[in-house]
Amino acid sequence: MHKAILISLNILWFIIPTSAQKITIKGQLSDSLTNEPISEASISVDLKKLNAIYKTNAKGEFSINVTKANHAISFRHFGYVPNWIYTTANSKDSTLSIKMALVENQLEQVVISSRKSEELFKKPMLGVNQINIKAIQKIPTALGEVDFLRSLQMLPGVSSVGEASNGVNIRGGTTDQNLILIDDTPIFNPTHMFGMFSVLPPDALNNIDLYKGNVPARFGGRAASVLDISLKNPNLEKLEINGGLSLISGKLMVDVPIIEDKLGIYVSARGTYTDFFLSKINSNFEIVNTNFSEVVSKLFWKTNSKNIFSAMMYLSEDKFKTDLLSSLPYVIGSKTFFEHYSQNFNAKWIRIINKNLDFSSSVTKVDYLPTIGTIETLTKYPVKLTSGINLLQFKASLNYNTERQKSEFGINFSKNKISPGELIPGNSYNVNSIKTPIEYSNEYAIYSDSEFEISKKMAFNIGLRYSLFHALGNAEVRTYDSSQPKDEFTVTETKLYQKGEITKAYDGLEPRIGIRYLINPNTTLKIGYNNMRQYLQIISNTTTPIPTSRWKTSDRNIAPQVSNLVTAGIYNSIEKDIFDLSVETYYRHSKNIIDYKSGGDFLLQKFPETQLVQGISKSYGIELMASKKKGTFTGWTNYTYARTFNRVFDSPHISEMINGGKLYYANYDRPHSFNTSINLVADKYNSFGFNFVLTSGRPYTKPAGFVYLNNNFFPFYDQRNNARIPAYHRLDFSWNLTPPSKKNRYVGNWVLSIYNIYAHKNIYSVYFKSEKGAIRGYQLQIFGTPIGSLAYNFKF
Repeated sequence: MHKAILISLNILWFIIPTSAQKITIKGQLSDSLTNEPISEASISVDLKKLNAIYKTNAKGEFSINVTKANHAISFRHFGYVPNWIYTTANSKDSTLSIKMALVENQLEQVVISSRKSEELFKKPMLGVNQINIKAIQKIPTALGEVDFLRSLQMLPGVSSVGEASNGVNIRGGTTDQNLILIDDTPIFNPTHMFGMFSVLPPDALNNIDLYKGNVPARFGGRAASVLDISLKNPNLEKLEINGGLSLISGKLMVDVPIIEDKLGIYVSARGTYTDFFLSKINSNFEIVNTNFSEVVSKLFWKTNSKNIFSAMMYLSEDKFKTDLLSSLPYVIGSKTFFEHYSQNFNAKWIRIINKNLDFSSSVTKVDYLPTIGTIETLTKYPVKLTSGINLLQFKASLNYNTERQKSEFGINFSKNKISPGELIPGNSYNVNSIKTPIEYSNEYAIYSDSEFEISKKMAFNIGLRYSLFHALGNAEVRTYDSSQPKDEFTVTETKLYQKGEITKAYDGLEPRIGIRYLINPNTTLKIGYNNMRQYLQIISNTTTPIPTSRWKTSDRNIAPQVSNLVTAGIYNSIEKDIFDLSVETYYRHSKNIIDYKSGGDFLLQKFPETQLVQGISKSYGIELMASKKKGTFTGWTNYTYARTFNRVFDSPHISEMINGGKLYYANYDRPHSFNTSINLVADKYNSFGFNFVLTSGRPYTKPAGFVYLNNNFFPFYDQRNNARIPAYHRLDFSWNLTPPSKKNRYVGNWVLSIYNIYAHKNIYSVYFKSEKGAIRGYQLQIFGTPIGSLAYNFKF
């Protein structure tokens, strides 16, 4: 009946006499609630919905050429209610502002998938994944906390060393090789409580893009991947309050329009309020006190149709105390505390010059301040070890977009300051104050990126980035005898550099290219190449870096890491865009990767190059993924075969080789990974989620034997990463219940989840200790029991 009425209205509309003069209708398409621009929406004119000839760009803008007549224009985008407008094109061009509303309680919910099929087929880029925020909130999680990093690990090519890892490993990269951005602001520690939870209140997130293949030229400074997180813009129309409570934390977001359609601001906060539940998870560690808190706020000001200003602030604090031995002198290993603070600020200005050209610039300031210390010493006074990294960044870009070409040109500048460590002894006279020299550096970059079609079947994305890095004084720089290992006894020269003086310069081109060939309307083939350079890195001798791990600039003795990645993939969409199938394969070669010498110690080390070695890394793999995106039953399954090997062999000295200069497994090498996620919508009030994860165990170092000395046995090692922990597997469940509520009134929902349903005792690590004259091996587990959680979320 409704279709008949719609067709009748259109017939009546089009029989009105008109002329054939061409008129341009321009405008912007945005979300009716958040005012976020809606990109890649299909626009059809006069019932041609099956052959949409227009698309909105990344800013939600569109331009339509029509005749001087009456027209029916439809706007369609998955997840939104289709919008039809009827307009008369007269002798003047017109500008429209179109809103689209999300489908309430829709059954056809995309879970986590590669980008929409239309965009996937058209864009000549590989390895790009977009994470659906609403779907993440339905995925079963530990302790009821929404976690985008844990959700990322359900994607092919993304893994970690375990449940307490401080980040993720992507296609053979280390955790510090991932550039994580929040509204263009770098994050140096993406987790809370030693990797148990991801940062950021989930209600403030708008979109998460993962680039693990082709990386746009505007991104640089890391060697593996980019995780680009964009925050929501404030609601410019009405007050909105979101919040929630779980077993360990609470969250609240207040979104306030100040000037309607012009100016708005929101504040979103999250924090823990109890330690009791966490202390019962694992009895191996006495958790004395642990909590975190974070606040994110964003101001959005649309001064006029040509200028947009935004400002963002993110503050985070973690405190963690546990029974942990310390290696500091004169410390009774009773209790250790960890603290780390993040302060991120960003201001951005966008100037729309015309419908095809716009300019944007931003200023960013980041401070990351970790601290480790002891509660008790021989003199009962605390000892603290502080460090930090400070960054000041400026970016500017010019964007030119047409229907057939998108181009971007820009510059980046970063001013870095790293404080490697300072020992603060308090009032203790047994511990001396020690401060390692501050490291200064500047990084410059200029880039160009262009995406264009040369035919209906073939398209290119070509990017080129040039980066220049300066390590700066104050600095004391050593030169070592190249025929000897780097240590205190092989120094041939020491040179002092004044503040601001260049101690070492590195530079290089970073080409990126992606090619798309459309085999048929449902199948596309792509190949790509990506080169990236990394000038700042973490140095650590642990399996996964902890929040207090030391950052280090490249300098005369530590070269920057350089990564080369080749990728190929084929993608298919079937059954009217309901099912997606994809296969991607890759090979990565990295040089100057960093590892530590056997027995290496970085604590307050003034010259860390004496504890480090550099080598190469080789990674390769194949990723298969199938997903169902529409219907009451949605989800995906994927399988990844991936290998990562390192090799350190350039030095002729055995002390600067690992495993005798042969290839050895990386800490995060997991050959096989299988993930399945299912979301079942029973009705408009109930949905159920299931996750299953199965991965190979990661490597660990097993002793070659034991030495008896001073009435004790001590292990000795001759090979690194020569054994594997058992395979990891886990099944999770969640139930999302949304009780009926009146329209435009208070809306609440309950989330019940069970993590690790069948209580598999997954091994995180294996270690050995000498006890009572014997060597004992121990297996460490993080979550060895089912973890049930209950959370309540509300919105009004």
